[in-house]
Amino acid sequence: MNAHPREVLLGAQAGAVSLPVCDHYSGVEARMKKSLALQAEMSEEFGACVFDVTLDCEDGAPVGGESEHAALVSELVLGAAAGARVGARVHPVSHESFAADVETIVGRAGRRLDYLMVPKVESAADVALAIEAIDAAGATALPLHVLIESPLAVRNAFDIAAHPRVQSLSFGLMDFVSAHAGAIPADGMGAVGQFTHPLVVRAKLEIASAAHAFGKVPSHCVVTEFSDADAMRAAARRAAREFGYTRMWSIHPSQIRPILEAFAPDAQQIDVATRIVARAIEAEWAPVSVDGVLHDRASYRHFWQVLERAHATGRTLPAEAQAWFVSGTASTA
Repeated sequence: MNAHPREVLLGAQAGAVSLPVCDHYSGVEARMKKSLALQAEMSEEFGACVFDVTLDCEDGAPVGGESEHAALVSELVLGAAAGARVGARVHPVSHESFAADVETIVGRAGRRLDYLMVPKVESAADVALAIEAIDAAGATALPLHVLIESPLAVRNAFDIAAHPRVQSLSFGLMDFVSAHAGAIPADGMGAVGQFTHPLVVRAKLEIASAAHAFGKVPSHCVVTEFSDADAMRAAARRAAREFGYTRMWSIHPSQIRPILEAFAPDAQQIDVATRIVARAIEAEWAPVSVDGVLHDRASYRHFWQVLERAHATGRTLPAEAQAWFVSGTASTA
């Protein structure tokens, strides 16, 4: 019989959300244009779009110039290269510019947007308000990404993640720390402290758990020390390996490649995953022994997801594994 590993191993989960591992934010006109140009360059380099570009209205728009900035964002979205993945962050649903942001950006460029990011979402009710505005602007299938930025939002993370239009949950570290009125010290926002303070760690784990519970993508917060490459790499590795995140924010072009490296499987992992999935196909998905270790569908699922992540991050795959991403089928005869 012929069956693709994704269909066999993931079943109903085969339609689960899969996004590039890096979400790059920019809000100043020159930087937004450079971000889109860099995305096109790296897409050609890797053979795939390996990071999203989110054009920012919340922090990018000057006070009093919100409508002009939204118009600029919509123009940039419409002018993005073919194959580019572009989203926009609008103001929170409680902000006076939210409705105008959505009307301008989604109304003009909704057909080209890949998602809309809404910050400071506190509850499922906020999600419903956002979806109502998006649908009214004519984008009834546009996915929603949300920012969890307060203790209340963390409490409601599972309800927020459950909404079918929510595609990804991001952790807003700096607002989360600020929401504690000084109870969390400033180093809780740093590259190291954000992984050690108990309240911050708890929030990260809750958000990741909520996202995974509903097949959504947990997106890790920023590292503000963008000139410290070692700190960036260490934080990205911890987010990916210890905290269950499958995506991370970048706020400077220098952070993109370290994020890709941290979230991508290495060559040894890719080789092992390829051999195990190949053996599974030969055995028609029955249990097998590889290097003296027993594997069945549970571990097959894990190693297939390793290969999917490798493909999504532009890693070179063995010829055998490449075929699974080109042909769409794999022989189990």
